Amino acid sequence: MQTEFHRIRRLPPYVFEEVNRLKAQARARGEDIIDFGMGNPDMPTPAHIIEKLVETARDPRSNRYSASRGIKGLRKAMAGYYLRRFGVHLDPDREVIATLGSKEGFANLAQAITAPGDVILVPNPAYPIHAFGFILAGAAIRHVPATSPEEYLRSLDRAVRHSVPSPTALVINYPSNPTAQVVGLDFYREIVAFAKRHEIWVLSDLAYADIYFDEANPPPSILEVEGAKNVAVEFQSLSKSYAMPGWRMGFAAGNETLIAALARIKSYLDYGAYTPVQVAATAALNGPQDCVAQMRAIYRARRDVLISAMAKAGWNIPSPPASMFAWAPIPEALRHLGSLEFSKQLLAHAQVAVAPGLGFGEYGEGYVRIALVENEQRIRQAARNAKRFLSMARNDLGALENAE
Repeated sequence: MQTEFHRIRRLPPYVFEEVNRLKAQARARGEDIIDFGMGNPDMPTPAHIIEKLVETARDPRSNRYSASRGIKGLRKAMAGYYLRRFGVHLDPDREVIATLGSKEGFANLAQAITAPGDVILVPNPAYPIHAFGFILAGAAIRHVPATSPEEYLRSLDRAVRHSVPSPTALVINYPSNPTAQVVGLDFYREIVAFAKRHEIWVLSDLAYADIYFDEANPPPSILEVEGAKNVAVEFQSLSKSYAMPGWRMGFAAGNETLIAALARIKSYLDYGAYTPVQVAATAALNGPQDCVAQMRAIYRARRDVLISAMAKAGWNIPSPPASMFAWAPIPEALRHLGSLEFSKQLLAHAQVAVAPGLGFGEYGEGYVRIALVENEQRIRQAARNAKRFLSMARNDLGALENAE
């Protein structure tokens, strides 16, 4: 009987799994692990959203199958969000679709638009689903260096010239996970022009649209660019903006051909999120938005504490302008360890868990991603632990490397 399945064989070993395994073992021993590894928001979902969920769940009619495209009121709320936040008009029936989180939407759109052997341009480093969603769909991935937005733009022309067949689609993600970098509308204008010139679809991941720290310059949407809807679709999530990660509520907006393709795939795979979740998501988008500003302020405060405390510990980390992550270069004295081994040593000797940069692609090597999902007191404790670890490393690097 066959046990080596084709799609499973195409997936590389999961880099994060080794750190997760060691983290679980440490917790089983009773160690207090300060966990910055996963971008899993820890703040409570705002009360008015939960109240709407409970209210709707009490109606027996809400327990029936829902709509895979999303209920009408939710799609209208999603379009309303784009008009309010970006000044972009969307048709709720043709240009918006609800998804089970942005990750599901991204992976299912990859299934919808990809034939085996199609070439997809994916930034590197990148959030894993940006590549693996297409790998599962049978595509060939061309990794495009993206240590900065400028590098990504420069590298796209070369990637197209040296790809056979010509690429079908390209992926962008700003504010970026993992690097936390941001872009302006000029970047998106270049992407749209490039996509039209080469007849390539654009998939934009804007999951961190509302987690930014320069109030005067909120991250834009690619759909603000004239003609972008001819080539682009954009994914959003309520997970971060409204602290709803476990609710699995997101959406895609933009090009109606891509939206229709995603809707067709979803119609075969799911009946949409539980109706009370969709109604509560509608309340989140249509309701008071001060909760979003409050969460943004919490992330900003955590960011500032992290950068300051780690600097005092001897670890200089650039201050991220957006997202819920810091993209931290490994301290010089330990850079030779690589991101995976450094993450393991940090966990073993400082009880601090981070995500190794290698897990986001080869160009993520030399970095770790730190998620702002612990409170300020815990962040300060992590910095004290890291200070002891770094001091030990400087004083006795050989002992550290041989330690278990």
